[in-house]
Amino acid sequence: MPRIAFRELPDHGRIWIFPADRTLTEAEARVLLDEVDRFLDGWAAHGIPLRCARELRYGRFLIVGVDEDAEAPSGCSIDALMNSLAAMGAAMGVELLDHAPVWFRAGEEIRCVSRSDFRALSEAGKVGPDTWVFDTTLTRLADLRGGRMERPARESWHGRAFFG
Repeated sequence: MPRIAFRELPDHGRIWIFPADRTLTEAEARVLLDEVDRFLDGWAAHGIPLRCARELRYGRFLIVGVDEDAEAPSGCSIDALMNSLAAMGAAMGVELLDHAPVWFRAGEEIRCVSRSDFRALSEAGKVGPDTWVFDTTLTRLADLRGGRMERPARESWHGRAFFG
């Protein structure tokens, strides 16, 4: 089976972060992960199985990784992943592919707002450079493991975009 435990992926592994527009219930998370596992069990590039894994953080961020040393995903295999996740999200009533919003912490709560709403929150002083944000644009597992997915806005692209 090409699917492995997420911890077994190498640091230089390729990742995709799929942010949900709302927190999934425990039941929804189980359904999503079961469906993702079924997809990953058959995920291949030009007929060659991909050594891959997945992880769900905070009931909100699905992370799919692949060991490119074993086999690199092809454009068609990446499209298949995106199409599968779009269908899964539609069936669950959750958006998984939209990277335009901003995800940030408001206390213990993870919020998702449009970029214009985040800018308005910034201008109102309700968020700032020390607000913890989620960077869903990471592409390497080393960055995820190094804590670069969740950090103060000043340390990510959010700082330049909203507070620079």
